[in-house]
Amino acid sequence: MSGPFIFIATNRLKPGKLDDERARVPGLVKFIEANEPQLLAFNEYADDEGTEVAVVQVHPDADSMAFHMEVVAERAATAYAETVEATTNIQVFGTPSNAVLDMLRRQAGAGVPLRVMPVHLGGFVRR
Repeated sequence: MSGPFIFIATNRLKPGKLDDERARVPGLVKFIEANEPQLLAFNEYADDEGTEVAVVQVHPDADSMAFHMEVVAERAATAYAETVEATTNIQVFGTPSNAVLDMLRRQAGAGVPLRVMPVHLGGFVRR
């Protein structure tokens, strides 16, 4: 049995933009929840300093991640223009397609660490 496809991205915020990011996220969450019924979980967390956020997504499979990236492309571009300075780290748990890897590399930019852990040893997702 293959496990879920889990994506975690850490992003550095533009200086002083935590409140703007805090205001932006609820609309993003509503949009994703309405347009991606297959997505199992989507959460964003900020550090204590308000300088970084991490986005944690749990998808049923890599195809769901590819769909997600298409659905949120415009909103992601807006986030990078307004609140997010740069992606600093990406972790993927599960086997991404080449298309997903290419999208992640393009979105993150050169030099951003991208770690893939493709071998699922066990676990569960409650539904």
